[in-house]
Amino acid sequence: MIDEKLKIVLGALPQKIHVKTNDETKPVLLFFHGGPGVCNRHDIMNSHSDLLDTFTIVGWDQRGSGGSYKGAKTESLTLEQFIDDAHELVLWLCQRFYKDKIFVIGGSWGSMLGTWLSYKFPEHIAAFVGFGQVVNGHLNEVLSYNFALAEAEKAGDEKSVSTLKRVGPPVKGCYKGGFDGMMAQRKVMMKYGGYSKSKKKRSYFSSVVVPVFLSGEYSLADLFGLIKGYKFVLEIMWPEVGVCDFNKTCTDFRVPFYIFDGCLDMNTPAELVQDWFDNIKAPDKELIWFEKSGHNPMNDEPERFKELLRNKLIAVKEKESCRI
Repeated sequence: MIDEKLKIVLGALPQKIHVKTNDETKPVLLFFHGGPGVCNRHDIMNSHSDLLDTFTIVGWDQRGSGGSYKGAKTESLTLEQFIDDAHELVLWLCQRFYKDKIFVIGGSWGSMLGTWLSYKFPEHIAAFVGFGQVVNGHLNEVLSYNFALAEAEKAGDEKSVSTLKRVGPPVKGCYKGGFDGMMAQRKVMMKYGGYSKSKKKRSYFSSVVVPVFLSGEYSLADLFGLIKGYKFVLEIMWPEVGVCDFNKTCTDFRVPFYIFDGCLDMNTPAELVQDWFDNIKAPDKELIWFEKSGHNPMNDEPERFKELLRNKLIAVKEKESCRI
């Protein structure tokens, strides 16, 4: 049994990971969190620890957030650096667990990072799974903003309408007021179920912040980094998310590529996924829809999500002749 939190150096910066397994021979499943800057070790290691029946699971606080906040410089917060960090971590895990390849899964921003990693460095990726899949940063925010505004107007919610009109429609994925403008839009979008119907009336604080503090996953230093790093990383990195357009950059993959997406997602709108997916070339690909889910089907429909995840990835392992 391994249950270890440690720091490893990625891109010259010590970064925090949590590795957990009851059998080191099991396939490694590495999680990429969203945001950028929104750590999810607490969710992976608590709500989804049942995946240990099939995998060695790894949570990672990305550069500038959580346990990887200390020492992160503003100039190092670039998409290219995050991709390089992720690649180094994959190589480290392959070496540590004597694997040729590992599995990678990412949600929201993590789906963008995982897509780029799979595209640029496929050699040690057995398969990638994305959910809350990012496709086009600009259209993503236009659709999300329009949804929030239409729902607020339909409900006669003058306060939310006023907030959204003050923030204004996004330009290249970015809102007036930067981080604060984006958070204002997200608050209204979540209020009207665009993140999750099951959390329709829950605030950002109750649905995101409270579980972090109650989980026991993070040290005091990690929590400090999580609080400080969220805005720090997202504010700097968001323009790169805003100009993302995978229809123009990433359609040809050399790894199995799977998308598990919620039909009700208006955080990264689901309607953008199908056309891009249809144009993807990969050794194997599949788009699986979760009809009752929003941005995070792993939490909205956990049993179905994890059953399909196990089946899909184990089928890849059985097909491959190398060590996974």
